[in-house]
Amino acid sequence: MAKRFPGAISAALLAMGAMIAAADAQDAYVVGVTGALTGPPASTNAPPIEGLRVYVERLNAAGGVNGKKITLIVLDDQAEPSKAAANAKRLLTQDNVSLLILSSLSSTYAPVVAESKRANVPLMFMGAVCPKEVYPPADALEFCTTAYAGGYDSRATLAFIKETAKAPVRLGLVAMAIPLSRGEIDYAEEQAKTIGMTSVDKEVIPPPTADYTPFATKLKEANASWVFSWAPWVTQVRTFEALRRLAWAGDYISWAHIEAEGELARLKDPKLYVIGANSLFQDDLPVHREIIEEVKKSSARYPAQQMTEGWIGGLVLEAALKSAGWPADAVKLRAALENVKVDTKGLRGGPIEWTRDNHFRARQYYRVYRWDDARSAIVQAKDWVGYDVK
Repeated sequence: MAKRFPGAISAALLAMGAMIAAADAQDAYVVGVTGALTGPPASTNAPPIEGLRVYVERLNAAGGVNGKKITLIVLDDQAEPSKAAANAKRLLTQDNVSLLILSSLSSTYAPVVAESKRANVPLMFMGAVCPKEVYPPADALEFCTTAYAGGYDSRATLAFIKETAKAPVRLGLVAMAIPLSRGEIDYAEEQAKTIGMTSVDKEVIPPPTADYTPFATKLKEANASWVFSWAPWVTQVRTFEALRRLAWAGDYISWAHIEAEGELARLKDPKLYVIGANSLFQDDLPVHREIIEEVKKSSARYPAQQMTEGWIGGLVLEAALKSAGWPADAVKLRAALENVKVDTKGLRGGPIEWTRDNHFRARQYYRVYRWDDARSAIVQAKDWVGYDVK
């Protein structure tokens, strides 16, 4: 049997799920997490969980929240719906968590949401794409701290392409064959028509794809001048690399997942843009330096620049627990989440602010980055632009 302890999760335990003794849980806030710690999307979904762990370790070292420590119970779902469902059921019915957190592919959402509703326990998406149910009028139990979300992301991306392009845009689109990725790219296809762009090809790529060349070939043969991809990073970057191997010379823009900063520096391609709602660590803000120092002190398996989503999740968790007080059951915690307002300290363009009807944020901000050969560095291609969330 695995050792049981609150607050800190070793690298080995992350892979198989952290366990907790009932005696420990009686005097701590108990929070459950199911996420893709392993499998193809782990590079996007596992670091947020690691970032949350680092944040919680820091809180616990300082005495916890309201004088009580936080116990995380983390289970790996490998982005498989059946495993996510089993994890959620166990966390809710056996471990009696007062908050459930999900960081996995959208294909896991339906069963996890169903278990959350059955138990009447709030569900927070963190590092997993925000579903439309967190927009006004929000579902009572669903909340989202994640940077990216359907609808607004495409609007901001297409606006940037239109502003940047020097010729009529022939748009290629790329999604992963999972519900929210495909839905967002379908939405982008329709939106493109309203602003004078021609959509010339749309590729929906299965998650276990080994060779991206056939999909890239279709995009090139369609003579796409820009390609927009909104999918897990593995799909975005491998499609881009396949296009470059085919000598495609167009512009490519993708979502700035947590891998993006390291990948921009690796690829060094001035025509690869990433758009996102998180500032990159190259901006060197005090909060970035704070995260770097905490990661150095921890047993983290991922670099500090991939911790933003988890850190923001930690900020929100801390604020909600403080507001809920002690003891805090699921009902109290849901009420606290409905009144969260968190200063992201520059990690985002604005605060995380939730109300009874809006569990996403009042205003969503976007920034675009790319590689600059002249400076041999990542630069901002477009500073924060905000969109009211309605």
